[in-house]
Amino acid sequence: MDQGIRNSSSGETTVHSNEERSKSEAGTSEQGLYGPDSLLVGASPHPPPPSTRFSRLADSFRARSPRLYHVADRAVKYIRGPRPKVDLPNPVPLLGRTYNFKGHRFAIALEPAIIRFTRPLTVAWLFVLLVAAYIISFSFLVRAQWYTIPASSFVGCTSVFWTGDAGCGLDGSLCAPFSNSSFDFRCPAQCSSVVLQNPRVVGDESVDFVPLLVGGGDSQKTYRADSFICASAVQAGFFSDSTGGCASVNLVGNFTNYLPTTAFGLSSIGFPSVFPMSFRFSPSDVLTHCTDLRTPALAFNILITCFLFLVLRPKAIVMWWCLVCIGFWHIALFSQPQATPPPLDVAFGAFLPALFVCYGFWRVAVRFTLPLFASAPFEAMIWYLAPYWTGVLTNLTMDQIPIDRLTAADIKQQPGGVLALIIIVLILFVLVVNQIRVIRKTGWLPYYLGWYIIGGLVALVLALLPGLQFRLHHYIISMVLFPGVGFPTRLSAIYQGFLLGMFLNDVAAFGFDSILQTAADLVDGGTTGSPLPTFLTNSTTYNASVALANQTISWYGMPTAIATQGWNGFALLVDDVEVYMGTALNYSLAALEVGLPHFFRLAYAMEGTPGDFTMPVTLWPNGTWVNPLPGAS
Repeated sequence: MDQGIRNSSSGETTVHSNEERSKSEAGTSEQGLYGPDSLLVGASPHPPPPSTRFSRLADSFRARSPRLYHVADRAVKYIRGPRPKVDLPNPVPLLGRTYNFKGHRFAIALEPAIIRFTRPLTVAWLFVLLVAAYIISFSFLVRAQWYTIPASSFVGCTSVFWTGDAGCGLDGSLCAPFSNSSFDFRCPAQCSSVVLQNPRVVGDESVDFVPLLVGGGDSQKTYRADSFICASAVQAGFFSDSTGGCASVNLVGNFTNYLPTTAFGLSSIGFPSVFPMSFRFSPSDVLTHCTDLRTPALAFNILITCFLFLVLRPKAIVMWWCLVCIGFWHIALFSQPQATPPPLDVAFGAFLPALFVCYGFWRVAVRFTLPLFASAPFEAMIWYLAPYWTGVLTNLTMDQIPIDRLTAADIKQQPGGVLALIIIVLILFVLVVNQIRVIRKTGWLPYYLGWYIIGGLVALVLALLPGLQFRLHHYIISMVLFPGVGFPTRLSAIYQGFLLGMFLNDVAAFGFDSILQTAADLVDGGTTGSPLPTFLTNSTTYNASVALANQTISWYGMPTAIATQGWNGFALLVDDVEVYMGTALNYSLAALEVGLPHFFRLAYAMEGTPGDFTMPVTLWPNGTWVNPLPGAS
């Protein structure tokens, strides 16, 4: 998009439209819906050009339906906007002009005062010196955050000892040892907001959209081994969620009857049966420097960006690159690192493409807005930084919105997801309509509509490709919307700040994920849609009068249609532990403990790898057999 050349001499920026294009369009601006029908004397007898044929069709349409033609003509002229194209007036500083109120005139001179007092500090050598000081200071913060204790001591917010379903293998052998083991660890801050994105079955309960916490309600605060370690330590009171911290975790093996509890804003669920692996906490006497510094780093970076706008006031292009770099590395190293400690190679792998995209943002939008606020540094700071940091911290500012991924399955399964999506769409609709109104005033609306319609058609084709799912990532949303906010208005400045922050938040924390992904890419611990076996034993056939030691449960054999898909065995979970993998159609309950409830889930297996498990069967101590609910777990 070429909206002309901007001249920023003497601190002011003016916008010049493309004169040649405007003049060529001005000649037809008063000719109605279509141009005039004219033929040159002596023209060759070839068929008339398309424009002439189209003009004749328009004249015919006008003759047959004058009223409809008049409506269409007005609609086209409205969408087309003024001809020749015009420039919007530059924003006048709100805090640097004179106001009239009830016959009285008073002036607000905050912006001129800021410019006057800070002018000696806007020299280039001071900016370079302070940038070097910032990089050194930020490096020390990063070192204190990640590199003063051994890397092996860090655990992530979702770290566990026991992975879900059959992840630990037969009898949990892949997760051994079960007891007599301990280690000191450090957790990052804000782990309480890291939740399950797909339902997880624990006994006969389904848990979703909360941290996985099982137990902790007994006097020794014992947790089942598949509980999130960091969230468990926060609930147990060993450190706060806002600062993170260190502790020692001790494996204690078998435990029976995990009790639920609520503490420090976190609630756990219970598990009334036995599990082979558990853990408890104790204070760490080994690790020091355990406080997470993301909050001090955030305060430091916010102050630096405010200082850039108010005091140093570099050129707009320099300011833009400062925002890009500060936001990206704050996310990659503090607010949302991709691992603990952050993998710098992965961060740099996303940083260079992000710079390329952000240069595109500058070319299509930011250079038409940010320079116009050179005479209003305080106002520019407000319009850009508030939405910018809101976007950079999307993981916190949007945490309460019940939408994580823009896929139909995720939106439907999360409570309130559909309502939240409707509200977001309505807000976006109002904002987009207002921006369309702004663009129409300049005469550029047909140009933008053309490109967005082409982009929408391309997205529609991609969404219909077989075997792939269309995934609209946050960074893609920013890339789509940025070209439409390149205008000299305060709302455009707000949009640019937020869209930049949201773009950086996505690419620094997750990288450039593909816009097309397979169903397997989106599973993320959820069900895959594989076929489910069926228990032959049920509430009618189970004989409660027979002792548990003599009981056997059984299931139906594998249908031929399923066997031809490659499934060749069965996997059985008892009390959430894989106890059987093979081709048999029954399992003895002789090894189960009497007097406890027990839970059974069954899956087809392919070359030793189970598919989706059924929902749980529950066998209560009194012999009551509860059939499984439909669906997969």
